[in-house]
Amino acid sequence: MKVGLFGGTFNPFHNGHIEIIQYVKDRYGLNKVFLIPSATPPHKPDINLAPANDRFEMVRQSLQDYDNFFVSDKELIRKGPSFTIDTINEFKKEYGRNTHFSLLMGSDAFLDITTWKNKDKIFETIRIIIMLRGHWGNYDAIVSFIDENISKGYFFNEQDNTFSHKKKKRILICRVPKINISSTMIRERVKNNEPIKKFVPANIEKIIRTKDLYK
Repeated sequence: MKVGLFGGTFNPFHNGHIEIIQYVKDRYGLNKVFLIPSATPPHKPDINLAPANDRFEMVRQSLQDYDNFFVSDKELIRKGPSFTIDTINEFKKEYGRNTHFSLLMGSDAFLDITTWKNKDKIFETIRIIIMLRGHWGNYDAIVSFIDENISKGYFFNEQDNTFSHKKKKRILICRVPKINISSTMIRERVKNNEPIKKFVPANIEKIIRTKDLYK
């Protein structure tokens, strides 16, 4: 079984998230994708971060009509900061060796990975799918970043946009559809009392309005 893990603050979750994970799931034949809201993101402080339980509930309700998408509370019930390597290890222990995991990451998160806990262990443990949005003209920046900050042992295959390594898992570059939606933009619209109906599932707008989030 092929399983994708996609963590983030989801502050808030929006239609762009759904479209992108659907694209990646179909592109790589993933059987399941787990979305993992972070409780205390150690590298992404945000003074306007909605409570973890509210963000979890927004994702949970949004995925009810999708058979292959699931929300995980692993980083909510774990004490302390939400470290990705700990989440990966929990999933691998729970599902066993017959499950092949991929870590889904946006390009911004990937370029920040040098500050993550046990960075090298992540690359040894799980295949990574980097999701690049349309504004990326070529992959030179990613190639240089991996060579300079991750390992010089990676070989980049331009035919399938894949990095291979003798001792580490593969890194795949996936150019995803350009989505003109962001959580930052939605928070700004809420703050300015502007409509968000076309950017988020209906349940999320209801939670944001009811809980008075992002004001």
